[in-house]
Amino acid sequence: MNKELIESLNIIEKEKDISKDILLEAIENSLITACKNHFGKSDNIKVSINRENGDFHVIAEKTVVENVEDDLMEISLDEAKLINPKFDLGDIVNVEIKSKEFGRIATQNAKNVILQKIREEERKVLYSQYYEKEKDIVTGIVQRYVGKNISINLGKVDAVLTEAEQVKGEVFMPTERVKVYIVEVKDTTKGPKVVVSRTHPELVKRLFEEEVSEVKDGIVEIKSISREAGSRTKIAVWSNNPDVDPVGACVGLNGARVNAIVAELRGEKIDIINWSEDPAVLIENALSPAKVVSVDANEEEKTAKVVVPDYQLSLAIGKEGQNARLAAKLTGYKIDIKSETQAKENQEM
Repeated sequence: MNKELIESLNIIEKEKDISKDILLEAIENSLITACKNHFGKSDNIKVSINRENGDFHVIAEKTVVENVEDDLMEISLDEAKLINPKFDLGDIVNVEIKSKEFGRIATQNAKNVILQKIREEERKVLYSQYYEKEKDIVTGIVQRYVGKNISINLGKVDAVLTEAEQVKGEVFMPTERVKVYIVEVKDTTKGPKVVVSRTHPELVKRLFEEEVSEVKDGIVEIKSISREAGSRTKIAVWSNNPDVDPVGACVGLNGARVNAIVAELRGEKIDIINWSEDPAVLIENALSPAKVVSVDANEEEKTAKVVVPDYQLSLAIGKEGQNARLAAKLTGYKIDIKSETQAKENQEM
């Protein structure tokens, strides 16, 4: 039976990544608890378990006295001398207690302590594993819709993709594989609660890190990102190596790299622009694909006046103002866009 216990603990350690020593310590504590429940106290009880074969010993440290008043704490001189003739009054004698003496209820309580410890350690291990993945992307498997939320299995835990973190228009089928961004991992009594997102801008950034080796290696940096999930994303990139074109690296041969990310985002458009420390150049790049005539940027107020050719005005502003809005988020500047005609009229006024 003791050998089976060790084998069971080895399996638990391997499958659940819970230390065998922690579980053995829990068993030792549970045996002390069983003693306390059976005898009423356990101050002088010591438990030791052999880590290899599972043999355990429960020892009561008893003081040698003339007249025994407490069987658990004391032993008579005559009994002590039967164990070893050298014992004398006041000495401490280690007397083994057989676990059969604990009784059925005490044994059941000990079992509950062990099971509780396994649950606690399993929860800690799972929390630790997923906490390490916080602010990163993982691939999950769609389980089912729960109302408007989606249950997604991440391997050892289920995460809930709430309606607020879903991209409008995206529909998933059960068993479908999907990449999600782990926003936060909370430790709860029922196990780790993993909050995931499909709308977070960092999802796009992590996808580029996966797809573009230069980004993963730090040669190309994503300096800024702005996103309207499901519709369009703009990213500003910079290369630490003058021989590496940051935009070209992210686009890939014949657009292979960016197209793979667009496919994962189900058709969301991605504009990749060159980052610049010069705000005027950055703003001009950010308004791509529109052409720009001039940019007057105020660094203190974080505002910019932009003039574009008349025929480029609607492109610069974008459908429902999206292009200008994303450019403003990307650069951190409030951008006022005017056509050449409008700018000329303002000057004449």
